[in-house]
Amino acid sequence: MNELAGKHIVLGLTGGVACYKAAELCRLLIKEGATVQVVMTEAAEQFITPVTLQALSGRTVYGSQWDAREPNNMPHINLSREADAIVIAPCSADFIARLVQGRADELLSLLCLARPIERVPLLLAPAMNREMWAHPATQRNLAQVAQDGAVVLGVGSGDQACGETGDGRMLEAEEITEELIAFFAPKHLAGHKVLVTAGPTFEAMDPVRGITNHSSGKMGFHIARAAREAGAEVTLVAGPVHLPTPRGVRRVDVQSARQMLAAVEQQAATATVFVATAAVADWRPAQASEQKIKKDGSGLAPTLAFTENPDILASVAQSDRARSGALYCVGFAAESHDLLAHATAKRARKGVPLLVGNIGPAAFGQDDNALLLVDAGGHRELPHASKRLLARQLVQEIAARLPSLPPRA
Repeated sequence: MNELAGKHIVLGLTGGVACYKAAELCRLLIKEGATVQVVMTEAAEQFITPVTLQALSGRTVYGSQWDAREPNNMPHINLSREADAIVIAPCSADFIARLVQGRADELLSLLCLARPIERVPLLLAPAMNREMWAHPATQRNLAQVAQDGAVVLGVGSGDQACGETGDGRMLEAEEITEELIAFFAPKHLAGHKVLVTAGPTFEAMDPVRGITNHSSGKMGFHIARAAREAGAEVTLVAGPVHLPTPRGVRRVDVQSARQMLAAVEQQAATATVFVATAAVADWRPAQASEQKIKKDGSGLAPTLAFTENPDILASVAQSDRARSGALYCVGFAAESHDLLAHATAKRARKGVPLLVGNIGPAAFGQDDNALLLVDAGGHRELPHASKRLLARQLVQEIAARLPSLPPRA
């Protein structure tokens, strides 16, 4: 989608083994449409060569504040004025301390100090040993750089180059790219709490079998990510799927429809927007067997009795908060035919202001889709596109319908 098209990023590297991740980060930023200017400290050049970053960025790497290529001999001014953002990845404990102190004795810290704070954001991806990360001095410095206006992206946890395990790993290149995309996204849902359901449910027949469907959860996960990028606080209630949780999204995993209902009712108490994308099973076995149901050699299938599952969307849409306008509900309808007729009828039956329809068999498990939006004023189509793009478009559509919502307390 080239989600960073038109953005010029100064990518700063400080000393640390995580410099190897900066190569992939540079590649991903360019893949998303950004131009990248790399600036390296002397320590960073001990871990990765400027030649590597020059090849990946297509630009000469800067390392000295005395670089004679600049006609005015002021790379710290020129580079910072050209940037839409400065991203330091990896950002060492030493460099964080330099930022706190306002040090300016080498090019990277100098251009961070010289940047126009009001229009050139500074994003930091720390990388260090777990003890260095946990040290009170580091935590004080992190708090101070955040107070001074920098955005601290946090760290990962896991194996470290020193052989220890814990917090302090630099985020992966994909995570930093996702954070940067989110940073630049318009904040249409700032101040809102969004609740999203995604994926299928699984209704147990016995300890090893059950009833489910082909929903991959991709649409719901993309909506959760898009809502978070739009500035919302997002909770994602997910059925049994194997998808990574979007950055900054709180995830609650469930299996059955009843478990999903319980989780949704708890979260809906404070949400302002509810987007029900999950493909919830309409029926479940009335009584699940405690032991595996085995064949008896008769050739006859066992007889199963079914009971109807709770209607999660209708239940929330009929709640006092939804009826009062404090909670805006969006439903999804995955149909196999007659989409407009079925979606229109479902919207009226569920009592929701917006119903999003799609042809389920054509979309389950796919990375693209087409959506039909049905509301009280009629219907309109979001043409076939990636689910990522459709999620962003849907979030904008939802945000445009929210002016009547009371402000969040």
